[in-house]
Amino acid sequence: MIRKIGLPLLAMGLLAFAIVHVIGAQQAPAPLEPPITPARNPFKQTVAGSGIVEAQTENISVGSPLPGVVTEVLVKVNQRVKVGDPLFRLDPRELNAELKVRQAELIAAEAELVRLESLPRRDEVLIKEARVRELKANLADQRSQYDRAEAAMKAHLGAVSQEELTRRRQAYQMAQEQLSWAEADLKLLEAGAWEPQKAIARAAVELARAKLKQTEMNLERLTVRALVDGQVLQVNVRPGEFVGAPSSQALIVLGSIDQLHVRVDVDEHDIPRFIPGASARAMLRGEPNAEFNLRFVRVEPFVVPKKSLTGDNRERVDTRVLQVIYALEQTSRPVYVGMQMDVFIDGVDELTVSLKLRRGVIMKHFQHRIDALYSG
Repeated sequence: MIRKIGLPLLAMGLLAFAIVHVIGAQQAPAPLEPPITPARNPFKQTVAGSGIVEAQTENISVGSPLPGVVTEVLVKVNQRVKVGDPLFRLDPRELNAELKVRQAELIAAEAELVRLESLPRRDEVLIKEARVRELKANLADQRSQYDRAEAAMKAHLGAVSQEELTRRRQAYQMAQEQLSWAEADLKLLEAGAWEPQKAIARAAVELARAKLKQTEMNLERLTVRALVDGQVLQVNVRPGEFVGAPSSQALIVLGSIDQLHVRVDVDEHDIPRFIPGASARAMLRGEPNAEFNLRFVRVEPFVVPKKSLTGDNRERVDTRVLQVIYALEQTSRPVYVGMQMDVFIDGVDELTVSLKLRRGVIMKHFQHRIDALYSG
């Protein structure tokens, strides 16, 4: 009896459960509140884009002009710097040794130039003059001996042999040549250094000075200095680290943040609806109540591939954008460089753009007709 009644009751219960489950599954779920309220569009017609906060001077990535080991980091994050303030230093020992070599080369080159310009030396001239006088006396002696031998031969045949006369004549001629050589050597010494030699020596001095200046400049470049007034935003270098030239990353990031800028990416498909100078507003990501007025600064007239991604799954990485710079209004709410913002720019609708294009085409057509009539 229980089996006959239990099976139908079980079947009816399962049927009721199935009906309730089907009815519940067909009902639409109640809409869920988003965890973060999305940004609201404040304009009737808008051009929306993602923006990223940057310094007024843009974010300046400081690198190292020379490779080397960092010996000292002279700034900290949030520190204000002025033009010329040192940021960090590299190891100078190698260049200090090279500096001494360059200084010695310059001293040697200058000494060689002074030596050439001071020629002839008086003591060397005196030696050459004494040598000339000696050879003149020797020439006079040889001439006297030759004349006596020649006279004796003519007066007394056989008193002097022909061989002796020839030997004395050759000695006299040799004395003449020696005197001529000594006099020429004296004139060459008195003339001083040859002008091209002086020019080469001057060039050597200039070369040594240039090398010394180059080494001094490289020593100065080992101390990396700030080129703008601003604030240290990031420090990515520590003492003892080796840095290359160019560096693989920004060693120090500088920027003037007294006035923050927002770099807005306007999609290339929205460029026709974008009006330069139009008012714009920005909202912080995840905080739509934080709304900021923006002041137009400039348009960078070069469409580039999009780099700042929003994370939307529908976003295409091959999108090209026009970058527009706006100044962020001063506010007590903390805004930091690198934060992303949702930006809305007051724009025009597609119909207005189409009408403007058509109006331009019509005006151009009529202008051509008028020009044709006047030219005909």
